[in-house]
Amino acid sequence: MITFNHVSKAFGDQLVLKDFNLTIPRGEIFVLVGPSGSGKSTSLKMINGLIQQSEGDILFEGENIQSYDLQKLRWKIGYVLQQIALFPNMTVQRNIAVIPEMLGWPKQKIVKETKRLLKRVDLDPETYLSRYPSELSGGEQQRIGIIRAIIAQPEIILMDEPFSALDPIIRESLQDLVVSLHDEFKTTIVFVTHDMKEALRIGDRIGIINDGILEQVGTPQSLVNNPETAFVKQFFSNPEQNHQTVSRLIDNGYYNQDVAEDSHPSLQTDTLLSELYSVLASNEQVNVYHHDQYIGRINRQDILHFLAKE
Repeated sequence: MITFNHVSKAFGDQLVLKDFNLTIPRGEIFVLVGPSGSGKSTSLKMINGLIQQSEGDILFEGENIQSYDLQKLRWKIGYVLQQIALFPNMTVQRNIAVIPEMLGWPKQKIVKETKRLLKRVDLDPETYLSRYPSELSGGEQQRIGIIRAIIAQPEIILMDEPFSALDPIIRESLQDLVVSLHDEFKTTIVFVTHDMKEALRIGDRIGIINDGILEQVGTPQSLVNNPETAFVKQFFSNPEQNHQTVSRLIDNGYYNQDVAEDSHPSLQTDTLLSELYSVLASNEQVNVYHHDQYIGRINRQDILHFLAKE
């Protein structure tokens, strides 16, 4: 679907992306995560031609994006920004209709699909169709932004830190919404964030970028259990959890108590989480005891859910 071949980008004398190589297959939610200034948004903007690479090639469906008509390429790509960027002088209905109108959809089809998608994101069409962006909360605006990006069923949706300005509860609901819409539409999503928990929560695969270098790419589970570089290991560690113990997972329900103990390794509830992570790197699951009492079993998926929530 999308391929970066030895892509580099310099702004003046500053090299912000260095020999970037990546393939994102069709239908995947790929999350690019890293600190501010690491090059993740630059990478994203290259996909729809907002930024041109200095070296290397970017392919879309096997064809160099520089050979595409830029306007037609962007019609294939939805885009959701942190700033939302709804047109302030247009109603919700008109904002959503922009791309379908450009594509020549009949008005009746646009209205029908707009109403369906508003209901899909828990916004009542009769209430919201005639409202203007200034009459919406930040979370409501971002839901409209997502509908606008997805209504024409583009082949790719780019999402550049779309939820970072929202409060945690709204963020989580919109993250769940993205995953739910992806399950429905099967659109390829490239999502940029600086938040490790957000990446773990929504990504099929995650790429870790640091100072313009793609350090590691893998599933959430593989990155947590097998970090390949010191930066990746540090990025997925939470200093607040360094002194927490296995009891933290037990207390919050991140374990299975309805299974019998077996031959997997055993740990006590007062074992540090760092040791639990180390054991799970080479074992699918562990038995947990409180003194001599068997509590239940923790597996790698429990750890991912814990990291994505805590």
